[in-house]
Amino acid sequence: MITVGIDVGSITTKAAVVQDGKVISDRLILTGYNAMDAGTKVYEDIVAGLGVKSSAVDKIIATGYGRKSVAIADKAVTEITCHATGAHFLNPAVRSIIDIGGQDSKAIVVDENGGVKDFAMNDKCAAGTGRFLEVMARALEVDIDDFGNFSLKADAPAKISSLCTVFAESEVISLISKGEQRENIIAGIHESIAARVVAMAGRIGLSAPLMMTGGVAKNKGVVKALESKTGLGIEVSEKTQVTGAIGAALLACKS
Repeated sequence: MITVGIDVGSITTKAAVVQDGKVISDRLILTGYNAMDAGTKVYEDIVAGLGVKSSAVDKIIATGYGRKSVAIADKAVTEITCHATGAHFLNPAVRSIIDIGGQDSKAIVVDENGGVKDFAMNDKCAAGTGRFLEVMARALEVDIDDFGNFSLKADAPAKISSLCTVFAESEVISLISKGEQRENIIAGIHESIAARVVAMAGRIGLSAPLMMTGGVAKNKGVVKALESKTGLGIEVSEKTQVTGAIGAALLACKS
């Protein structure tokens, strides 16, 4: 049995293929303007890369913010369920998940089977998300991929008090004008994100082992800040960006 999971996020679109319970391929592309086109393109790319025909695919499940736009999918499932399933597959011992994507952040508590016990979500404000980090990176003229390493060099993280992206950007610009080191500003941004996520996660209570999923998990500075504020070690899989797609593909096997 071959199934495909498609995770359409605001910044990237991911796909994963599962055959007989094993992940045999995954793919990531930029979402761009049209979420429907992105979902179709990543599906065509991953199937073509495997050298199989679409007729060989038994089922497709879509997830992510653009899941309802994926016309080729047989079903749409929330990213909360898919990330829980994907994280459990990557490490069955995981009991909590922090997922920070392009436009929202989530905390999820799972049981021993990867089922969702509880969750909390911030999808009303861009602060603490990938978009927030992109805005800050532009203001500081630092490549977003270098953000994590920059913050690890900080000696005194700057205080970013605003929880609003617009006002936080103004704070950053003010700090720049005062001559604050970029490393300290970036570390302060990461501390601000971590504080916001931990406050949200406090509503459900996190427990170890804790895994972080989503694109922001690649940022070592955010991971370090979250570890400090939660008091827990955080596991980051090499498949962190495609965890939701993997979960969707696995759920497709069962539906």
